[in-house]
Amino acid sequence: MGRPSARGQRGRTTTEPRTFPPRPLRGVKATYARQAGCPSYFAQVVVDFEPWEEGVEFEVADTSGVPGRPPEWVSELHEAFGSGVREELAEPAPGTTVAVTVVLRSIKVHEVDSHPLAFRHAGRLAVRNALVEAYGPPPRPRRDRT
Repeated sequence: MGRPSARGQRGRTTTEPRTFPPRPLRGVKATYARQAGCPSYFAQVVVDFEPWEEGVEFEVADTSGVPGRPPEWVSELHEAFGSGVREELAEPAPGTTVAVTVVLRSIKVHEVDSHPLAFRHAGRLAVRNALVEAYGPPPRPRRDRT
């Protein structure tokens, strides 16, 4: 996770214990697209983050298949997405306990640019989007005006 803890009054950070996610976060979207040359990347996902027991559980909904693609290939994308989620949640912010079930609801692919690495990045991005939804954006660094 690597995020500062939630902002308190007047933008100060607090170190109060918290659990991620604090409530169900449903329909979190993440799109990872990089088309600046070869290889290009594309992955789009919709995910639910549900409070659960301590740790990270990962599930794939029946709706996350891809018509016309072999199940083995789709399974590789699912596994890569789950790896990205676990990587991003491996080091939570101080005072944060991770207790979540992540449910991959749907995916969209590009016929050429979708591959496991793109879905790994999408997993990390989905966690970041969920953190913003749960706690707001991370505090911005203060700029001294001299």
